[in-house]
Amino acid sequence: MAAARGWPRKLAAVAGALPGGGGPGRAPGPAPDTAAPATAALYVHWPYCRKRCSYCNFNTYVVPAVDEAAVRACLVREAQTLLRLSQVHSVTSVFFGGGTPSLASPSTVAAVLEAVAGAAHLPAGAEVTLEANPSSTSASALDGFRAAGVNRLSIGVQSLDDAELRMLGREHTAAEARNAVEAARGLFPGRTSIDLLFGLPGQSRDAWAQRLEATLRLCDDHISLYQLTLERGTALAAQVRGGALPAPHQDLLADMYQTARKVLVAAGFRHYEVSSFARKGALSTHNLSYWRAEQYIGVGPGAHGRFVLRAEGGCSREARVQTLEPIAWMQEVESQGHGTRSRVVLSPLEQLEELLTLGLRTDEGITHELSLQAVFGEPGEARALQQEGWLVLDSGGLRCTWAGLAVLDSLLPDLLWQLQRVLGAARRPPRGTAGERAGGRARGL
Repeated sequence: MAAARGWPRKLAAVAGALPGGGGPGRAPGPAPDTAAPATAALYVHWPYCRKRCSYCNFNTYVVPAVDEAAVRACLVREAQTLLRLSQVHSVTSVFFGGGTPSLASPSTVAAVLEAVAGAAHLPAGAEVTLEANPSSTSASALDGFRAAGVNRLSIGVQSLDDAELRMLGREHTAAEARNAVEAARGLFPGRTSIDLLFGLPGQSRDAWAQRLEATLRLCDDHISLYQLTLERGTALAAQVRGGALPAPHQDLLADMYQTARKVLVAAGFRHYEVSSFARKGALSTHNLSYWRAEQYIGVGPGAHGRFVLRAEGGCSREARVQTLEPIAWMQEVESQGHGTRSRVVLSPLEQLEELLTLGLRTDEGITHELSLQAVFGEPGEARALQQEGWLVLDSGGLRCTWAGLAVLDSLLPDLLWQLQRVLGAARRPPRGTAGERAGGRARGL
């Protein structure tokens, strides 16, 4: 690829300004002897659930009993090992996801946070988020998590309609969801997020509008909206494929997305990422780390990470994936300190592609000190997308318009192709058509 033949002069500045540095023959993050301290976000995966939802294909497991002491010990050890290997000096945020991490005991959360603080600096005000299901968020449990160090909750409400919740295979009722959110807001005021799904089989535009209005009466200052994806192998996808439930139409999905944005923006929310809305500055610090292509460390079965192994003399960012199955993962952690199953060194081009793909999900776009004009300011795909009203490239960086954000997935192939072409790289990916964009599909959710 181009990096092996020498980089075009115009791209040297681009690669050199990757988050933490980078460039041809240089580290995508600071070299081990760089004076600037290394920072990273930390994700912790709790893989267990009480039941599998009908739409879920995540790395989750339903087991008769969980040896929580053993899982806790492995989470602690792997966090310590990966922090040592990365030589991260400061952890900017911690996110406990799953699975259903609210099924873990507060002592497990406290043990992991203590290990992180012992291996690296964890600032007193660092964001510490716990994903929670309404069925496992009693007031006493939430109080225990707060005492353990959690200061932000993300509650998987998904719907405020009992029939929809049954179709999704959720454990809780709409009333239980409301009670959980109200209890959470009492303990975590201004730092309670709600997750909602839209585009459910049989869901109408009017029904979705009613869910939004009910959500506004209940919510705090952060809402994440996700278009339901019918994943192969899930019970819900099988029902739709078999004709038992209707498949939602693409135009309806686009209308639902646009309706949500209009309603939430009118209520004072900033649409700061494709699926995320916040008001009063309540943006998710942890998720912003992903979208800004910053370093993050993944701990637990199936967790993903992107960081430099400075302790091994590494100078290139790696994409790492931990072993999926919990028992196998624990055996590996016990034997070698971590359960990393896959590690791939990312080329500068691959890092730039990730930066482009992730950064354009946000309303701020790509604001790194890159030579964006050198790559996207010349005649080509990006200029055409600007002229069509999908993109903006100015002194503030490269970002989507609202119309472009709604169809981001159909824009990315063109932009990636232009990036690769400037680098003298590979073949063209499949592109989204102008018709798809004009149709206003709510893509990229």
